[in-house]
Amino acid sequence: MKTVLVDIDTQRQRCFLECGDPATVGPLSKPRTCPRTPRRVRIKDRRTLATSFVISLALPFGAFAQENPAVAPRALPVAAGPNDVARFLAGMPVPENSPLAPLTRDPAWQQHAAFFEEQFTKLNVRQLQKLHAWQETYLPESVQPIPVAFYMFSGPDFLYVDQFFPKAAVYVLCGKESLGPPPDPLRIANLSGALGNLENAMKSALNTTYFITKDMKVDLHEQNLNGVLPILYAFIARADKSITNVTFGSLSSGGGFGAGSGSTPGVRINYTDNQSGNSQTMYYFNTDISDGGIKSNPGFLKFCQRLGVGSSFLKSCSYLMFENGFGTIRNFILDHSRLVVQDDSGIPIGNLDPSKWNVRLFGVYLGPIELFKQHYQPRLRELFAQSNPPPLDFGFGYQWNYKEANLIVAERK
Repeated sequence: MKTVLVDIDTQRQRCFLECGDPATVGPLSKPRTCPRTPRRVRIKDRRTLATSFVISLALPFGAFAQENPAVAPRALPVAAGPNDVARFLAGMPVPENSPLAPLTRDPAWQQHAAFFEEQFTKLNVRQLQKLHAWQETYLPESVQPIPVAFYMFSGPDFLYVDQFFPKAAVYVLCGKESLGPPPDPLRIANLSGALGNLENAMKSALNTTYFITKDMKVDLHEQNLNGVLPILYAFIARADKSITNVTFGSLSSGGGFGAGSGSTPGVRINYTDNQSGNSQTMYYFNTDISDGGIKSNPGFLKFCQRLGVGSSFLKSCSYLMFENGFGTIRNFILDHSRLVVQDDSGIPIGNLDPSKWNVRLFGVYLGPIELFKQHYQPRLRELFAQSNPPPLDFGFGYQWNYKEANLIVAERK
């Protein structure tokens, strides 16, 4: 199996995207890591990362109803940095001199931290350790450095794209879920309710492998932690990364990202992987990538085109690219990917031209879940029957039960 390497200067590429001048490349800021973080909470290695899509709140919100203002001041004059906020939301310790340190003595946060610690540990054993063992055997090329990983229809699912492509220089995520304001725990009036709501919003991703959009809309808009940003922060922190900078902006019609009045809002999060020391960048854009949406707001696709060719990840995307109204984004993925990792809800098998793509199958194909049964693929079922693919021992996509899951790897010839 050949290793996929992309010969692109990713640092120059990043500079071009951010300042418009590919020759202007300066040193990237070093992260500030917390030496006080206990090893039981701070995950030493990506292989032991206990981070998966979101799991349900096991206790009712009433269990966190009591607030203790004596140990949880709500209005300190010094704002906390985004890395401290991310660790706080992830239920991880913050430095003792952080403005958020007093809030970690609140019983509501301590219960939140214990809950996430338990759930991410279970996730690691049930899902991620098995995923990494499979990856080492069947897809080692996915852990090689690449300039960009595209994750269309992602929502806030940073977890899995980071697991499958851990060394991408740039990640591009998008969804119709809004960003929300920068989370500020110091201004949350009901900390127990807000943290409980965050847990509830993440429930399906931690228990299965995907988000339920309607749950996020209800849960994240009812409390102070609005939008997808709190979830992205929590996943980044639990992935043992340190956020160095967060920039809010929007895309112009020409694909430039900045502070202007573009019609596609987004965020750029720069962070450092604490194990490798590598600087990486994640973008999330709130945008409609249907054919009509792209025609109305072309900036997102033009932004992605600037990034060149990389790898693509597709999971639990509602079989949208089976529809006539999503041909533009489907063709973009096919034209700008050397490697595509997906479940059967991604690109239809009929669009993976065998003269251009080597396709490998894993697990079993039982057809879509009941909600999407109209997108059954007889040809895919034939290919699974003919190839006798290796089994999966971790869930993937809508088929969160590993005994029913499928995974498709398409590599450009």
